[in-house]
Amino acid sequence: MNGFMACRQHFHYYKFSTMRTSVRDIVAAPVSWRRRHWLIAGAALTLTLLAGAVIPRWASATRQPETNALTTLNLEVPPLPSPQTTDGDTDTDASASAGFGDDVDWQVVTVRPGQTVGDIFRQHGISPGELQKLLDDRSNATALHNIHPGDEFAFARSADDSRHGVRFDRDDHTRVVDTFAADGLHQSVQDRQLERRTYVAHGVVERSLFDAGEQAGMSDSMVLKLANAFGYDIDFAQDLRQGDSFTVIYDDVYCEGEHLHTGEIIAATFVNRGKRFSAFRYTDSSGNTMYYSGDGRPLRKAFLRTPVEFSRISSLFSVARLHPVLGTMRAHRGVDYAAPTGTPVHAAGEGRVTFRGWQNGYGNVVILQHGGRYSTLYGHMSRFASIQTGQHVSQGQTIGFVGMTGMATGPHLHYEFRVDGVHRDPLTVTLPKPEPLPPTEFARFERQSQPLLAKLKTLEATQLALAK
Repeated sequence: MNGFMACRQHFHYYKFSTMRTSVRDIVAAPVSWRRRHWLIAGAALTLTLLAGAVIPRWASATRQPETNALTTLNLEVPPLPSPQTTDGDTDTDASASAGFGDDVDWQVVTVRPGQTVGDIFRQHGISPGELQKLLDDRSNATALHNIHPGDEFAFARSADDSRHGVRFDRDDHTRVVDTFAADGLHQSVQDRQLERRTYVAHGVVERSLFDAGEQAGMSDSMVLKLANAFGYDIDFAQDLRQGDSFTVIYDDVYCEGEHLHTGEIIAATFVNRGKRFSAFRYTDSSGNTMYYSGDGRPLRKAFLRTPVEFSRISSLFSVARLHPVLGTMRAHRGVDYAAPTGTPVHAAGEGRVTFRGWQNGYGNVVILQHGGRYSTLYGHMSRFASIQTGQHVSQGQTIGFVGMTGMATGPHLHYEFRVDGVHRDPLTVTLPKPEPLPPTEFARFERQSQPLLAKLKTLEATQLALAK
């Protein structure tokens, strides 16, 4: 069959090739016509006449049939929707109440690193005097003095340029519209409805905690909050192992249907090296919010296990170590955490600054006293934070920055922990346990935590069954 089709195609090719050749010959030699030339010419004329008769009918056959005549009706046009702001929010009511009409266009500006409110407002036509009027409202002043990269302001001018204004979020649930006009400042305050959406997640560590969190659908910021919740019990830099797992209940904050920011860890469990840890977010009757273990003890310990975010431990606690600079054997009474120069160093616990200055070998050093028995030392820092000798510092407060001052071969923090003046290994020292909640408060905590614990256990069991 294929051979038949090929022969048929070749036949048509050679047929039309022969016809083209004959026509070319006719044009080239019109005088010496023979009988076959007349036959070809007659055939060509016949084909032309047939085509002229057939094509009009074919063309008319391809035309669409005429439709019935259209009837035109006069209908009322519905009114146009109210104009929206440039960021997609419908703020017509707020704009009107602040002195703007419906014809206002808001120009949204995102705060960049290094910018101040004065710079941003001046660039968009708000004078220093007008800015001061905004700052006279204490609630506005608090928000405007604490802007961050990524925050947004919106600026507008009326169509006749008779008034201009600014719109900003005073906090998560309050939006302010301020209008400057000839008769003074007008301010409109809107309450924005916040919504907290609760999620559950389960992850297994294969490569890193962040990778496990991403696989579980959690954002990096939420993974950090998970690590901070368990940071007193688990050293995520050196204790994390492949196969560790976590189960989390957390929420995210939404406003008017749009994601506003990450929320908080509500409850979580973490299995690290076969040991199970739990964390429950609880606000006591005095309004203090902390994370507690299942038995009602605060997860926040008296001391941080590590006072700096580090890349690796470059030297362990030892009674005899070859000194990298001196080349002699001597005791190393602390732990060295390698980290880039400028990495913040945090106070391991609440205490008082007993020394801030230079010591041979240590370079720039800070010593903190924590009550009567405990003290910590931080050495080789590149510079100090704004602290002074005798000052009280809180746990986690930045006291300096990683460097390599003194006898150091690279940037790192030398950290010492002393109990009753005796050096102890910071990695293995037994830290004092915090006191549990009092009985009445614990009963309230238990009523809130038990349903969360049941939900965590159900989720863990479900994930375990799916993994089999």
